[in-house]
Amino acid sequence: MNRKLNIFRTSILGLMLLPGLTFGADVASSPWGSDDEIGRLNLITPESRRAALQNLNPAVTYDLSVEYFIGMPSWQAAGDPHFQMWMTHTPKGTKVDDPLFVGDRQNDRVSYSGSAFSMYAHTGTHIDALNHFGLNGKIWNHFSAAQHLGDRGWQKTGAENIPPIIARGVLLDVPAAKQVDELSPGYRITREDLEKTLVAQDTEIFPGDVVLIRTGRMRHYTDAQRFMENAPGLGMAAARFLAEDKQVLSLGADNLSFEAFPSEDANNYVPVHTYLLAQQGVTIMELVDLEQLARDRVYHFAFIGTPLKLRGADAAPLRPIAIPYADAE
Repeated sequence: MNRKLNIFRTSILGLMLLPGLTFGADVASSPWGSDDEIGRLNLITPESRRAALQNLNPAVTYDLSVEYFIGMPSWQAAGDPHFQMWMTHTPKGTKVDDPLFVGDRQNDRVSYSGSAFSMYAHTGTHIDALNHFGLNGKIWNHFSAAQHLGDRGWQKTGAENIPPIIARGVLLDVPAAKQVDELSPGYRITREDLEKTLVAQDTEIFPGDVVLIRTGRMRHYTDAQRFMENAPGLGMAAARFLAEDKQVLSLGADNLSFEAFPSEDANNYVPVHTYLLAQQGVTIMELVDLEQLARDRVYHFAFIGTPLKLRGADAAPLRPIAIPYADAE
């Protein structure tokens, strides 16, 4: 291990052991108190941010977000709104309507364009808030839909509470470790897959890291049907390995559903989501574009992600970036 990794490890010794979580068939009580709304993101501190931002090489900065466009992959099959964009003002229409009452001369001289859009909160690159999935009527930290969910969204754990995420990031390129371009449809990533990937990449995960998992599905992002159909994703054993053994800060992947289907649990159709969000307090990022990082074999980097502050929402669009470190790890 080189000097820089030793410095990083020393700087996060305080994060090595999380306070005990209580979970089983029910949601967890937060070790950060009964009012906690952000779960594992409490691990972000001035010291951890400082450590993550040391010794960077910003000559190449990676944008990990996808483009939004009409016809993009989304959850419309489940009845959710797909991405729509329309013009509210055009140069020609403005001249006809004169909405600002400035007259033909001004409208001939000034070309005015304006647009609007609408979409489901879980469209494009986004982060799931801890209220996205729960168990038995409750979400993380025992907040309940009966008490904390109103007509204007959640009064607890809304996306507005998610802080800017600044942390050391790790890419796990599972297809590369398996010597394939992408994982096969429906493939469920195992703990063994992740362990082999760490060895193949000569990579370490520290407590408090953001870990991003590549399945290769992003190669088909512009073909919505192919992208969405029977995607590979994370399995429960792999999720436990990352959340408990490695004590990650947050998890992300390049697919739409994060986990693989059909479910491993006959009594829970989204066990990975409920385990991470409701029982571990680990936020989930989806549709993260990892292709350029994988192409350049950048496995360690500073991760910076700032979600929109949507009050009461269960998710928010995210524009994450990755900045490589100056020294190869």
